[in-house]
Amino acid sequence: MTWLPDYDPIAGDTQSCDALDLVVVPRTRDLGGGFPVRRALPHGKRQMVGPFIFFDHFGPVQFLAGQGMDVKPHPHIGLSTVTYLFDGKITHRDSEGHVQDIRPGAMNLMTAGRGIAHSERTPEVERAQGQTMLGLQSWIALPEGQEEIDPSFQHFAAEDLPMVRDTGLSARVIAGSAFGKTAPVAMVSDWFYVEVALGAGMSAPLDTQYEERAIYVVDGTVAIAGDEFEGPRLLVFRPGDAITVRAVTPARMMFLGGTALEGPRYIWWNFVSSSQERIEEAKEDWKQARFAPVPDETEFIPLPEKSY
Repeated sequence: MTWLPDYDPIAGDTQSCDALDLVVVPRTRDLGGGFPVRRALPHGKRQMVGPFIFFDHFGPVQFLAGQGMDVKPHPHIGLSTVTYLFDGKITHRDSEGHVQDIRPGAMNLMTAGRGIAHSERTPEVERAQGQTMLGLQSWIALPEGQEEIDPSFQHFAAEDLPMVRDTGLSARVIAGSAFGKTAPVAMVSDWFYVEVALGAGMSAPLDTQYEERAIYVVDGTVAIAGDEFEGPRLLVFRPGDAITVRAVTPARMMFLGGTALEGPRYIWWNFVSSSQERIEEAKEDWKQARFAPVPDETEFIPLPEKSY
């Protein structure tokens, strides 16, 4: 997806849980056409959790027949995008020639590296019929030595990702390792991403093996160390503490995080880099149409005058 900055998400909830470093209430904005997005990262007090540098929660939105999502071709550098759906369907197209329908529960990792352009649109069948859309898009900042790798795209259907099921618990390991399972996706740094659903009264541990960790509560209410948090919330934890999350009501969450990168990143529009000069170069490349085009697309998003 593409973005322009908004006010920082709101820091909310009393932090009486000692393990919590930050609690973020994502701020909602409308990207147009009644398409609501809640942004949790980046935040003024926290740029990244592990390599996660951007976290958007979009929907739920009901598209009527004839309507749909149309994110025109736009560029990225220095990051990987993870698009994950709970409901609905999106067609991904990129300048490397990949065309992929994204469905609920699938892992879709587009690595921009030195540069890629892509579009995200509602498929024609779903556009004609109408559909509900609910999902997440995250950006994974690349390590400094890997920022200029070749662009690529990986797709794993929901049934190809490891599942963990127990009484009142369901977890899908999307990336990295959790609950004794490891996802098949190839990564250039150490990070993890897991969808966790808990029935009321059930609990799940947040693994301590990763340096930086957070839980994004998509919906429902959870309790941690006696404090309750209602979704949507991003709960960022201090390193090393053993964390157990209990569902007060049925809850859906994303466990995420990884090893901290070697330093902060510059962010401008859809570009992420450890170098301000590289950002300026990417801006000029898009302005001068030096990115490879996205096949079967004739539109594009122009370079904005200003961004984050």
